[in-house]
Amino acid sequence: MSLQQFMNQAISPWMQEEGPDSDIVLSSRIRLARNFAQVPFPMIASDKNLEKILDFFKQEYEKQSFLGYRNFELVQMKDLKPIEKRVLVEKHLISPLLTDNSEHSAVLISQNEQVSIMINEEDHLRIQLYFPGFQLEKALTQASEIDDWLEEKINYAFDEKRGYLTSCPTNVGTGLRASVMMHLPALVITQQMNRIVPSINQLGLVVRGIYGEGSEALGNIFQISNQITLGKSEKDIAEDLQSVVKQLIEQERNARHILMSKSGIQLEDRIFRSYGALEHSRIMESKEASKCISDVRLGIDLGLLKNVSRSILNELMTLTQPGFLQQFAKKSLTPEERDIRRAQLIRERLHLEKSD
Repeated sequence: MSLQQFMNQAISPWMQEEGPDSDIVLSSRIRLARNFAQVPFPMIASDKNLEKILDFFKQEYEKQSFLGYRNFELVQMKDLKPIEKRVLVEKHLISPLLTDNSEHSAVLISQNEQVSIMINEEDHLRIQLYFPGFQLEKALTQASEIDDWLEEKINYAFDEKRGYLTSCPTNVGTGLRASVMMHLPALVITQQMNRIVPSINQLGLVVRGIYGEGSEALGNIFQISNQITLGKSEKDIAEDLQSVVKQLIEQERNARHILMSKSGIQLEDRIFRSYGALEHSRIMESKEASKCISDVRLGIDLGLLKNVSRSILNELMTLTQPGFLQQFAKKSLTPEERDIRRAQLIRERLHLEKSD
């Protein structure tokens, strides 16, 4: 897959698949932080060291395939325009931090975009693997196999007592971040998320927005992930997260049932007003689009809307972000121009869906 295809394809191929509990869980992700032994970590490494690591990945892994993940494409940050970097962030293929380390940083991306390996970010490499729906255990198994595949040629920085050594102390140990992206509109509407979030934090987990640390929960989408990486095994970390996610799924389903039984007409009105706004608006800000898309997705999951597919909403969530809007426009846009183009794109995409 070429760089241009990565840029033009709003929804990654793996996101078009359905997974377990996909009415609530959008995706499961495993991220592993690793470093080369005997090489300074990226924050203090010389340009020569960083260039050497980048060259190693070019020679050993570009165009390679493993576990059915085919033709890894190596994309260097220095070769990208700012808008192109933003698109990769919006697709969750790279972190915002990687875009700041442009000279010797890169990412290896599998053809279906399910696996991405960031090079010279905060650590020498960060392995990311996504699965649709609630498939955390499967994601961990395959991420571990990819980790073993890389370790065949890489001597990792590892300490017998502390585990994997990383730039940030909060990643030392397993180097594992397990996270689940969840759509929780009913818990937000019923104002239960305000009390749930502190409870989750007390369990050693953290609740963030759609783009991770420091981001806002746009469209009622929350990322639940572990904070503790030291003193627990990878399996224990994943099991703790799975237990909390299962409870959240049950609570969201209960909240949806209560909304339908006690405030059904008000909920229907909200959903169909949001659908009308998406279908007819000429100007739409990012927050409004996220709210309306969330409402419409809820309507689909509750069986109230039958003429729109769930996958188109996944697509619109990404397609309406600032980077993608400007990528398709092939130029920088002012905020007002983005709002106009966002509304136009949504109208056209919904019209296309109806005509299929």
